Amino acid sequence: MPTAQTADLRDTLAAERTFLAWIRTGLALTGFGFVVARFGPYLREFQFEAHPDSNLSHGMSLLFGTALIGVGVVVYVLSAWHHFRLVRELERGGMPPSRPSIQAIAIALFLALVGIGMAIYLNSLRRSASPKVSTHEEVPMASTASNGIIRKPSNHSVEQTVDKLESILKSKEVTLFALVDHSGEAEKVGLQMPPTKLLIFGNPKAGTPVMLTAPTSAIDLPLKILVSEDSQGKVWVSYNSAEYIGQRHGLPRELLANIAVVETLAAKAAE
Repeated sequence: MPTAQTADLRDTLAAERTFLAWIRTGLALTGFGFVVARFGPYLREFQFEAHPDSNLSHGMSLLFGTALIGVGVVVYVLSAWHHFRLVRELERGGMPPSRPSIQAIAIALFLALVGIGMAIYLNSLRRSASPKVSTHEEVPMASTASNGIIRKPSNHSVEQTVDKLESILKSKEVTLFALVDHSGEAEKVGLQMPPTKLLIFGNPKAGTPVMLTAPTSAIDLPLKILVSEDSQGKVWVSYNSAEYIGQRHGLPRELLANIAVVETLAAKAAE
């Protein structure tokens, strides 16, 4: 009477250890994929703090991260399938064929490709961010990274810059709601202050949709440009960046164009 074949305990335990090792590999891939996927939002937030008016996209990290998580799931499925087949083969008394692990080789090649892709991606981010850094070299430390204020040097005096800005607003049919002469008001009460003037302006056709979408944006609207002279006699044109206002009030990107005009106006006034 034939004796039933049973798998050797050592072979069974070895197969189980291999299976658990593949499970750990899958966990590592899914965990690393999550980290890579979250790298893009972290980098975008970090970049916004450093350069509020920058507009770089970091969507590729989500693609790489999702791919790694997907491969981790595939590793779970394939390792379970291979383990099931191996245990059945051992129980029948057979020996699995000795050959290189196609699964391990495929994952190694895939990770190599992902590594190369990430290296190229990060290098492209560094290059695209370089012009932004050089542009902001002209802005002093006072234009802090976290408050969204952009400062541009003006080639004219405060009075000339204000006159030029008023002319530009009139030519574009933008309403000037108020011109606040801070230094003039200080002089009236016997205080000295470098020339400082604030222009408050806007267009209801552009501003109203923004305030309807995010009512709190009315705190920052109408738009404002500050023209001031520092202690060294240098004149600066300052304003809140559209990206900062949009992020502060949760505006959709399509509405940023309604307030981004402030950047163009400030640049033209400072020329």
